[in-house]
Amino acid sequence: MKSILIALALTAASSLPALAEDGPTLFKSKPCAACHSIDTKVVGPALKDVAAKNAGVAGAQDLLAKHIKEGTQGNWGPMPMPANPVTEEEAKILAGWVLSLK
Repeated sequence: MKSILIALALTAASSLPALAEDGPTLFKSKPCAACHSIDTKVVGPALKDVAAKNAGVAGAQDLLAKHIKEGTQGNWGPMPMPANPVTEEEAKILAGWVLSLK
């Protein structure tokens, strides 16, 4: 019985959504790094600047996730950010990670 409970717990844990710690891994596996870096502006703003601009803003994670998934234009100048090949969950993980940067 104990082994069944352990197996169920492990199965449930493996199906939990990815945590914000997965942000760096996702960042490296998606095209994000082609235009962004953590500390310096490349084509797009530094991710730490995005975090600072959105610190304390209600709904920032959902808004950033939408921008990551669907793309956006005009928030950081004339260069558009294209839509990215991410799932809703991946976009939220990336947005949460970006907002955690200091």
